[in-house]
Amino acid sequence: MKIIQLKKHISEYKNSIKTVVEKKILWEKKTKKLLISTLNKIVSTYNIGWKVQELSWINTNEAVNITFHSFPPELIESTNKIPSYQFIQGASLVFSQSYNGDVNIFILHPIIDDLVENSNETDLSTYAPKNINEALIIEKVDEFLEKIISWEVPALKSKVGF
Repeated sequence: MKIIQLKKHISEYKNSIKTVVEKKILWEKKTKKLLISTLNKIVSTYNIGWKVQELSWINTNEAVNITFHSFPPELIESTNKIPSYQFIQGASLVFSQSYNGDVNIFILHPIIDDLVENSNETDLSTYAPKNINEALIIEKVDEFLEKIISWEVPALKSKVGF
């Protein structure tokens, strides 16, 4: 190995650490606050039984999510007409800071014991913290709702014959 190549890789390594630190600082000072405020604004504007959570994963990774924790208040009376109906909690849209400072966005689906195809996570995308803005957050919440709606009420599959 040539010393020039070693010096080049050492320089690249230092730059990579610097980039990660910059992303983590941006997450802490701007991105996380923007996520919390935007998601809280959505929750207060549209009361459908969701809440915003700040999470701290193992080590230094953090996350912010919006999750369904209760049934929409205006529909509770109609569900009382069906005693066997059960609201399934746990659907969440998660904005999680990864080890390299980027933000992974994914959906956690509720886990249902009887469901054979129980895919509990859907990856949506990964962004650098500087690319997260209010419009993107709203877009991802909208995408989350579309996925949850299709999860709750899947399209009927057409069968030929009996």
